[in-house]
Amino acid sequence: MRLRHIEVFNAIMLTGSVSAAARLINITQPAVSRTLQHAEIQLGFALFQRAKGRLTPTTEALTLFPHIERLFAQLDEVQRLATSLRGGHVGGELRILSVLALSYEVLPRALARFKKKHPDIVISVESLHSPQIVSALMLQEADVGFVFSSLAHPALAQEPLADSAMVCVVPKGLLPVRRLRQGWLTLADLTEVPVINLDARDPVGTRLNQACREAGVGLSSYVTVQTYHAALAMAHHGLGVALVDGCTAVSADRSKVEVLALQPQITVPVTALRLADRPGSVLVRAITREIQSAIAEIDLARSGAQG
Repeated sequence: MRLRHIEVFNAIMLTGSVSAAARLINITQPAVSRTLQHAEIQLGFALFQRAKGRLTPTTEALTLFPHIERLFAQLDEVQRLATSLRGGHVGGELRILSVLALSYEVLPRALARFKKKHPDIVISVESLHSPQIVSALMLQEADVGFVFSSLAHPALAQEPLADSAMVCVVPKGLLPVRRLRQGWLTLADLTEVPVINLDARDPVGTRLNQACREAGVGLSSYVTVQTYHAALAMAHHGLGVALVDGCTAVSADRSKVEVLALQPQITVPVTALRLADRPGSVLVRAITREIQSAIAEIDLARSGAQG
């Protein structure tokens, strides 16, 4: 099938008729009909059954369609990359990607200091999951990404920034005061209370599950979330103990929860990502330093609060 055949086939699959397909891809109805006929001749089998002005896909068409959808997704990526390359990159712009957990406290603190030093720079920020950040960087849709954990990718350079320690966010009244006074909890302590579980595909969730297996501990959980701030919100409403990174814990409402250290300590690396074949720009290096400073500042404040 040629690309034009594929385009017409996809349009008909999406709309169900020649006339609607013609409007979708902005060509005439006769052109759609001719292209479809040529495609079927070339393939050697019918793609649609014709009845009362409607086209019903054949079994062969239904088999082809998922592959066509994947092809169009790849074509969209090519278009996005071409658009990015055509537009170039304005020197006065910084495009930042970040996991959601870093966008509440760490990134705003870092940007506040960054803007004082670089007031004329236009900044765009998007919060995504780590795999999406990798994909966007590969498509040159951003200059730098900040993620939890180390992501091995041959096309990306990694810069470790800090290790964020996991902490326990405990709803008030859930544990005895004597237990809270010690300032820390073990995984074994948490077997007595409900825990807000983190998605096992998440870097923090993966590390937590590994630590539980090594300690021979099974945590009781009836709520699983995909973001650390969702876990924090659950703890605020008394649904269980949230095990989150130290950066997220800064947003904890101390009138509703207690924040305690977790023993043994489980750390989650914070990493900066950029394309490996491009030297880091002055702006990328500047925001990376500010992110590192913001994490250190938050860790110091949290340590002081726990002490």
